[in-house]
Amino acid sequence: MQSRGGQKEPATVHINCYVVRGAGRTILIDGGAGGVKQWGGRLRTNLSLAGVEPSEIDTILLTHAHPDHVGGLVDPTGQIAFPNAELVAHRREVRFWQDDGNLGRASERARGNFLIARQVFDGYSDKLRTFDEGEVLPGIKAMPLPGHTDGHTGYIFESREQSLLVWGDIVHFPHIQIERPDVSIAFDQDQSLAASTRSRLLDMVSSDGLLIAGMHLGEPGFARIKQTRGKYGLLYEAEA
Repeated sequence: MQSRGGQKEPATVHINCYVVRGAGRTILIDGGAGGVKQWGGRLRTNLSLAGVEPSEIDTILLTHAHPDHVGGLVDPTGQIAFPNAELVAHRREVRFWQDDGNLGRASERARGNFLIARQVFDGYSDKLRTFDEGEVLPGIKAMPLPGHTDGHTGYIFESREQSLLVWGDIVHFPHIQIERPDVSIAFDQDQSLAASTRSRLLDMVSSDGLLIAGMHLGEPGFARIKQTRGKYGLLYEAEA
């Protein structure tokens, strides 16, 4: 299906993180994989190239706690990678990964994901802030987007009448799932809910012309959703 979707490298999934500076803050959205399972691991290098030191990050907004989003929040020794940062996450997300019943029911493969998430939450425990909905920082609102995980969350940034939605893992394979929002992946905790959340969100962002960013959108990182003859399409900002 990926090949039919025009993907030359069907196995390729990009992992993006985002940094936002403004109002005296330096905010990191997700932490990438950090080399876990040989995924990613270039966050610190790319931050340096952007002129951002880990000590400057004061807030980490978490979309969810899968390994490719939290692995880079600790270093290879297990210590927190951003010592001055507050970790902000949806209450349901933290509760899911810290629930021993959920851990006991998990497959052997998924148990590793729990251990990684718990290592991160434990490491930042004295700097962990949870929320249910609404404004998490001035000008930044949380948008619960359940389905991929229990507490999967997007963040809307508003500044000078401009808006950006960082939508986390609404799609993993944009060349397929934008046109076919009914297509889910095995990593979705609730595939039906993930699909309905995706359809609802695609309708909203295409109607509003909202700029989006996503952790698996590809290297361009920012895009808009267009709807033509009842089908959604992805237009990267670099192509606009």
